[in-house]
Amino acid sequence: MRHLRLIATLALAAATGTGGASASADPVWVVSQQGAELARIEAGTVAGRIPLGPAPVAAATDRAGRLYLTHPDGRAVTVVEPGKPPRRLPVPGQAFGLAASPDGAHLFVGDWSGDRVLRISAATGAVEGTAAVGHEPAHLVLDRRGRLYVADRESRQVSVIDTGTMTRVAVVPTGEAPFALALAPDEASLYVANVRSGDLTVIDTATLRARATVPAGRMPYGVAVIGDCSRILVTNQHAAAVTVIDAARLEIVATVAVGPYPEGIAVVGPLAYVANWFSDDVSVIDLATLRETARIKVAEGPRTVLAPGEPGR
Repeated sequence: MRHLRLIATLALAAATGTGGASASADPVWVVSQQGAELARIEAGTVAGRIPLGPAPVAAATDRAGRLYLTHPDGRAVTVVEPGKPPRRLPVPGQAFGLAASPDGAHLFVGDWSGDRVLRISAATGAVEGTAAVGHEPAHLVLDRRGRLYVADRESRQVSVIDTGTMTRVAVVPTGEAPFALALAPDEASLYVANVRSGDLTVIDTATLRARATVPAGRMPYGVAVIGDCSRILVTNQHAAAVTVIDAARLEIVATVAVGPYPEGIAVVGPLAYVANWFSDDVSVIDLATLRETARIKVAEGPRTVLAPGEPGR
C-alpha cells in the first residue's frame, strides 16, 4: 500500500521550544513520512527538525507538550518529550492511527492489520487493554468524555470505544472508505472524510447517529474544523485543493487551491496548514480571505499536520 511506504539537524531543545529563543504561541508540527522527520513551523518558517525512525505516519500530543508518532512498518510509537531525546515504544501490531490521553498516561493505537485498538502505557509501552473494531482502523480521535472514535476504513463505519472499559459501545455507518476524523471544538459533531465516496459524514455525538452526508470534493483525505465551529475544511487529494463547507448549511462555500496531493490539515487561529505530499511543502491558508498565502518547504512526503492545544487528536 502506498501509505505504508513509507543535514544537519537543529538541537532537540530548539525544535521543542525548550531552549534559546522563546517559542511561538502557535507552533505547528509536520510529520514527513518519506523524509522520516518531524518539523516545527513557527512564524512561517521551519524553526526546528527532529529526525525519526522510518516512515512515521500519525501524530498526537498531550497537555504537557509531549508528541507521539506511529510507525506502521516498524510496529512502534516514537515519544518526543521537551528537552529529551526521542524514545521508541514497541507495539504488538501495525501501529497506524493514534490518540493520547490528555495527561499523557495512555496511548490508543489502531492496529491496521489486526482490526483492533490497543491501549498502552505511554511510559512503558505495556498493553493495558484492547478493543475490537472494523477492518483497517485509520484515524482516531479522543473526546473530553473519554470516548474514542475510530475510522474503520474498509468497514464503512466509525467505531466508538469507551476507553475506561475498552469496549465498543456504538457503530455508526459512513460513506465508502472513511479515513480522517475531526471533532468540532464544541464536540457536538464529528466529521468523517470518506475517501472513495467523495463525501463527508456528519455524526451527532449526543445520539451517535449520522445526521447528514454531504459532497466534499475529489478524494477527501484530511479534515479540520475552525475554532468557532462555523466551517469545515477538507483536503482533496485529486484536486490539489481544500473544500470549505459551511457547518450550518452543510454546503460547499469555497475551494482553495493548494499544493499537489494534499493530505493532513490543521487549523491554528486564523490560519490553516496543509501537508502537500507530492510537492514536499505545507500550504498556509488565510481563513479570512480563503486564499493560500505561502508554501513552506519540509522533508519529503509530508503527511500529518498537528496543531497545539488538541490533546488526544
